Amino acid sequence: MDIVYAAEKSSIAKLLSNYTRRTVRPEEIQVTENPDETGSFYIGFELDHFVLSPDGVIESDGLELVE
Repeated sequence: MDIVYAAEKSSIAKLLSNYTRRTVRPEEIQVTENPDETGSFYIGFELDHFVLSPDGVIESDGLELVE
C-alpha cells in the first residue's frame, strides 16, 4: 500500500502513473484538496479527474450522464 501524507506532486504523479499504466509527469497534473474528506485530494489530469484517498488509493472520479 502506498500512503501519501501531503500533496507532493511527484508522489501523486507516480501513483497516477501506476493507475493509468503510463508515465505521468508532476507538471501534467493539478492537485487540490478534497473538502469532503480530510487527507484526500482531487487530481486533474488531461480531461479526467481522479481522487486520491488518504490511504493512497487512486480512483477515477468520472462524470455520469443524468437524465
